[in-house]
Amino acid sequence: MNATFVVLLVLLFIVAGYAYYQSPVLAWEGLSGGTRLFFEILPNIIIGFLLGGLVQVLLPQHLVAHYAGEDSGLRGLLIATGVGAITPGGPFIQFPLVASLWRAGTGVGPITAYIVSWALLGFQRIMVYEGPILGWKFVWARVAASLLAPAIIGYLTSILYRHLNGS
Repeated sequence: MNATFVVLLVLLFIVAGYAYYQSPVLAWEGLSGGTRLFFEILPNIIIGFLLGGLVQVLLPQHLVAHYAGEDSGLRGLLIATGVGAITPGGPFIQFPLVASLWRAGTGVGPITAYIVSWALLGFQRIMVYEGPILGWKFVWARVAASLLAPAIIGYLTSILYRHLNGS
């Protein structure tokens, strides 16, 4: 068991105990709702991990290293920013995919740029939710202000990561 699992398990028991203290029915409803949510999300989790595994074996490591590896520089940051912005799917798809890209040789900076770009510039989310709900003037202003963030954050993360690793 890893530390995260233990912390989450302790937190679960604390919250469930408090809910039970409030009302045993409340605790049962909460745990039942969580179980239903798990089974609703489970297919996405399975697809995300299967997709991640396929990407890991299909992407040639020499190409990943060349275009998005640790020494890919600005090119790797910009490629990762573009790919992150157009990749659809929620975190259940993204993080297994990111883990596979990491194992395939993608550098710290490009991995970070991908994640930040997916979060800030996600095309699918902008088109379906943000633009229609918040208005296109706001979206264009926010996107313009956010365009450089993935590459800058990716670059800074790679520097910090190297420093933390003592290299």
